[in-house]
Amino acid sequence: MVPGIYLLTQSKQLGIYYNSAWLMKHKLMQAMLEREQGRKLSGAIQMDDAYWGGRRRGYKRGRGARGKTPFVAAVETDPESGKPLRIRMDRVRGFRTREIDRWSRKHLADGAHVRSDGLACFAAVKQAGCTHEPLVTSGPKGRQRRKAFVWVDTLLGNVKNAIAGTYHAIRAKHLPRYLAEFVYRFNRRFDLAGMVARLGAAAALAPPMPYKLVTLAEAHW
Repeated sequence: MVPGIYLLTQSKQLGIYYNSAWLMKHKLMQAMLEREQGRKLSGAIQMDDAYWGGRRRGYKRGRGARGKTPFVAAVETDPESGKPLRIRMDRVRGFRTREIDRWSRKHLADGAHVRSDGLACFAAVKQAGCTHEPLVTSGPKGRQRRKAFVWVDTLLGNVKNAIAGTYHAIRAKHLPRYLAEFVYRFNRRFDLAGMVARLGAAAALAPPMPYKLVTLAEAHW
């Protein structure tokens, strides 16, 4: 079962029914999700709001658009080179102060420095012991400030293209697993040789996930 390959192709390669391939893949992605839950980002962090899906015609676009699933994207960067080290992408109920406060307490280390756009709810990271640097990115001057989010913007583009280019459609309730697949692989990119063995160990240690549980909606965190 290879992550990132269309399920119909994998079912043919393995000689099993499509539903069996789907269940196997989601169990592996669940193992990835659970392995990432206890890892906190620290140091210098770029953070942004993101959305998946939604109706494209006849409805409002952007933030608050009908049918869109919100999720937080955060990138821990190297203090010297500025290059990305680790990432998190987690679905949230919405971009409200209480939601970001709860997310930050679980996923950000005390003392981290968070750089975000001017969305008011991001100031809640201070409740988790982090410092916050908001940058207004609207208007002519804002375009220059947007360069401060180059890595979070790049990785958001990559994950959306990867998911949309591989899967025909995914349901919002399963989005956390698809995001976790991308995050798990990215955070272990420096040890590609050991990734499969580590995933096997994670899957073996994961609690049983019968079909009924796999098809339920994911908790937000």
